[in-house]
Amino acid sequence: MFKILSPGKFISSSWKNGGGITREIARSHPGDDWVWRISIAEVTTDGPFSKFDGMSRILTVIEGKGVDLKSSDGVIAARLLKPVFFSGETDILSNLVNGEIKDLNIIFDHTKITAEVNLLKGPMIKNIGVGVFGFLALGGHIFAGSQLLKVGEFVLGSNISLNLNTGGYGLWVSLCEKVLPKV
Repeated sequence: MFKILSPGKFISSSWKNGGGITREIARSHPGDDWVWRISIAEVTTDGPFSKFDGMSRILTVIEGKGVDLKSSDGVIAARLLKPVFFSGETDILSNLVNGEIKDLNIIFDHTKITAEVNLLKGPMIKNIGVGVFGFLALGGHIFAGSQLLKVGEFVLGSNISLNLNTGGYGLWVSLCEKVLPKV
C-alpha cells in the first residue's frame, strides 16, 4: 500500500529558527510528538540550522552545488546527491557553496527507528515489502507500480515495485522501527 504525494500538497512551514521555509512531505503522525519527518528545504542564505534535540538528521542536497555544515566537531561537506548524517542537537552554521540549494531532510528519533537515504539510478527494479519507505523522483522515467512519477513527486508506503528506466534517478528513504530486545 502506497501513496504518491505531489509537491503542491507538501505543507509549508517556517523553520524552527525562523530562518527559512520547509516543505513537509510527511511525518510519522500529526502534532509535535513525531518520530520521523521528511521535508524539502530551500536554503538561500548562510546561517544557523534549527536544532532538534534527541533527533538525528540526514540531509541530501537535491539542487545546487552544496553547503558546508560547520560545527565544533568540524565541517561536513554536503554535496549534490550525497547524503550526510549528523545529530539534530549539534549547533550547525551553514555556508552555501556557490549559490542557493534545495535539500531533502530526514529528521528522526534514532532511539526508535533507523533511517537511511540512498541514490538510486536506473535501469533497475526495486521491490519493497513491509516497513515504511519513501522515494523522491528526481529525473527520468520512473514507475511506482503502474503509475508514472513526475519529477518532484514522492512515493510513501510499502509493498510496491519501483521501476527506474535508463536515466531515471531519485532518492530512496528507508525508515525501520528498531526491535528492542526482550528482557
